[in-house]
Amino acid sequence: HVQLVESGGGSVQAGGSLQLTCTASGFTFDELDMGWLRQAPGTECEMVGGMTDHGRTHYADSVRGRFTIARDNAKNTVSLQMNSLNSEDMARYYCTTINYWGSGTQVTVS
Repeated sequence: HVQLVESGGGSVQAGGSLQLTCTASGFTFDELDMGWLRQAPGTECEMVGGMTDHGRTHYADSVRGRFTIARDNAKNTVSLQMNSLNSEDMARYYCTTINYWGSGTQVTVS
C-alpha cells in the first residue's frame, strides 16, 4: 500500500532554513508526480509546489525563489529545501502524490 513518511520538521528562527524529506513506498516512485502541501491552523490547505516524474518543478508564488524541490528516484525520496523562512511558512507540511498524503511534519518559525 502507498506510504508517504515526512521528516525534517522542527523549529527555526525567522530567516533560517530547514529541509524536509518524504520517503515513499508502495508504488512505482519514478512514474508519478510528487508534491508538497501545507496547512496552518485555521487556514485552507495550500499547495507549496511539486515535481513531475520528468523533473519539472512548480511552486506557489509565496515560496518561489526560497523553496526548492528535488527528488531521488533511486531512494524513493522527495525533498523540500526551505530557505529564508518566515512566520507565514509556519504550518504542517505534507508530502503528496495522486490522492495520497502522509501524516505531515510540523514547521515552526519564531
